Amino acid sequence: MSNNNSRLVRWIQSTTTVKDNELAAASLSFAFVFILMMAYYILRPLRDAMASDWTDAEVSFLWTLNFFISTALVAVFGLVVSRIEFNKLVPFVYAFFAASFVLFYLTISLLQDGVLIDKAFYLWVSVFALFHVSVFWSFMADTFNKEQAGRLFAIIATGASLGAIAGPLISGLFAQDLGIRNLMLIAAGLLLVPIPIIWRLSKLKRTELNNEELQIGAAEAAIGGNPFGGFKEFFTNPYLLGIGVFILLYTGINSFVYLEQKNLLEVYDMETRTSIYGYRDAILNTLTYFLAFFVTGRLVSKLGMGVTLPLVPLLIVAGMLVLAISPILLVAVGLHVVLKAGNYGLTRPAREMLFTLVDRESRFKAKPVIDIVAYRGSDVIMAWFFTGLTQGLGLGLAAVAAVGALIAALWVLVGYFLGRYFDRHVEPERRDSVLQARGGT
Repeated sequence: MSNNNSRLVRWIQSTTTVKDNELAAASLSFAFVFILMMAYYILRPLRDAMASDWTDAEVSFLWTLNFFISTALVAVFGLVVSRIEFNKLVPFVYAFFAASFVLFYLTISLLQDGVLIDKAFYLWVSVFALFHVSVFWSFMADTFNKEQAGRLFAIIATGASLGAIAGPLISGLFAQDLGIRNLMLIAAGLLLVPIPIIWRLSKLKRTELNNEELQIGAAEAAIGGNPFGGFKEFFTNPYLLGIGVFILLYTGINSFVYLEQKNLLEVYDMETRTSIYGYRDAILNTLTYFLAFFVTGRLVSKLGMGVTLPLVPLLIVAGMLVLAISPILLVAVGLHVVLKAGNYGLTRPAREMLFTLVDRESRFKAKPVIDIVAYRGSDVIMAWFFTGLTQGLGLGLAAVAAVGALIAALWVLVGYFLGRYFDRHVEPERRDSVLQARGGT
């Protein structure tokens, strides 16, 4: 058994950039996000199956409502961050969401209005989709230092890819036998599993990773400060505002692609739509796995963030132009695959590295404002913008795709400037690290 473990360790180290003292923490972080994404992707098919039965205006209204709910929850989260001890903060978030899905399980049995429950569930899963990932990456940025983040975040992100494969398989295989309500309970149970992992990672941070300096004070201390400081810092810090604009443009493109797919799929029945979504997600999650595991970390190290961040946006510019010429389902689905696989496997891990340049309070207060309020606000703006183009101006999908290409071009520019800023600030640190490895010569 020990020989097998040794072979596995050697294989991991030969194919990745994980060091001996980082192996346990990286593995646990991998398992952490795998479980989170598996729970989410058990719930996501239930949510998305509902959206195809609603109009663009109904979806836009739900996204608007979701924005206000998300903003309120971020404000509450800022207050919680200021008051609750750090070693209880992250487990509290996942225990809270687990309890919420148990509540949905119980509510379905009591209420008769299925449409009301469907829309409430759609909204809450959408909140959960951003919140649980944002908190996870905040915890990662507070666990690993800048140099470790550059090598490990992409590898850790592959756990999300595998969880995104396992979750839909569970829903597909067991939805009819177990029922939708029981799938909610399975997801709720999975969200409790990371709690002991969080405690273990907190210990590894102080021991094997030797990253005590990342903390303001004692590990048990609350972050403190102004509970609403994240909103103020986001609007007054140009670097954080730049990250927010980058996310705004990404969500804008994502909204365009999402709604174009939705409209193209309206002519199909539910079973056909489900089949198309299943094949699409299987392909994009497989691509994400290989990108994040074998490409991103090396790409950032060799070419820098100035190349890595704008790379996927540049591909989307080309994809949008192709969609403008050929507005057909196959092109729209292919564009979705490139966008999502590129985001999860390349852009998202690289984007999360940007937060290693800010202090701990910003990561836990301003970051949720960016990841959730800015993200959902962008959904609202772009959803109504899309609806205005299609239903207001009467533009076809080809013309809308051309507008999307212009948005993607702006995304390229913002990604380039953010990446160059990051490279300038970490370059001296990387140079010092290389000099130390060579004995200071």
